[in-house]
Amino acid sequence: MKPPAILVAGPTASGKSALALALAERLRGVVINADSMQVYRELRVITARPPDEDLARAPHALYGVRPAAEAGTAAWWRGAALAEMEAARDAGLVPILCGGTGMYFAALTQGLADIPPVPAPARAEARRLLAEEGPAALHGRLAAIDPETAAALRPSDSQRIARAYEVAIGTGRGLRAWQQQGGTGPVPWRFAAIILDPPRPELRDAIARRWDMMLRDGALEEVRALAAQRLDPALPAMRAHGVPELMAHLEGRMSLEAASARAVLNTGQYTKRQATWFRHHELAPPAWTRKLASRWRSDAQYSECLLEYFAVFVEVPR
Repeated sequence: MKPPAILVAGPTASGKSALALALAERLRGVVINADSMQVYRELRVITARPPDEDLARAPHALYGVRPAAEAGTAAWWRGAALAEMEAARDAGLVPILCGGTGMYFAALTQGLADIPPVPAPARAEARRLLAEEGPAALHGRLAAIDPETAAALRPSDSQRIARAYEVAIGTGRGLRAWQQQGGTGPVPWRFAAIILDPPRPELRDAIARRWDMMLRDGALEEVRALAAQRLDPALPAMRAHGVPELMAHLEGRMSLEAASARAVLNTGQYTKRQATWFRHHELAPPAWTRKLASRWRSDAQYSECLLEYFAVFVEVPR
């Protein structure tokens, strides 16, 4: 019998962490981070990691486990998440994976392409060109050698463009070609999914409120400490929402007010892409997938029914 696991997905500031915590308390579960930025140790405030009071209410895993100087990858996260899921199963707990990184969920439920290691010189060249020419120019270079992958990437998506370019020049084969070949298969778990998709005005308000709270809680000081490390700007942690904007403020290139407005705007634009991804990808069998707006928080009776619904999923043997 495959053990059960629950996926709580959705855009930034949609209420995923609160719902995951409620499920963990009801189902005797552990909340496992599936957000690509909340894995970084130095980014507690700016990524809105669960506060200490939430950590005390239920076990949490994979939050703040990597230094910002080390790039996390979907392959690394998949292995770490599976290890945490197995530990939860052995302890009699239900894994509840919570985050907004669709690529992480896909890596877990659908597997990953078996791409060979990229030689260090290829990676260094990709990062150098990205720094010197910018993502749009590197996207043009990628289109010349791997048009299929380039067509699937936005010209502003610097990290994915650099990754695709280093794979193409380092392996002699395009990233999409490797992905279509297949690799690691599905994992021996059965999944149920909750996908949060609040109305856009509500989400915009939540993003703005959260930004103000993060500033009060020390986000600027956190980014100042990160800047002192003088890390490669291409590292994922350096591109976490709010980090580039606060860096610009600290360097005197932008007022705090302007940096805040841009951070809120950019985060809102990113949530549109997140919501689109989750609408077009199947995380779990349709019979065990529920797509929610805000009713689970505003309607106590509905919330109780939702928790009971997933309690049934956990108990039903398959």
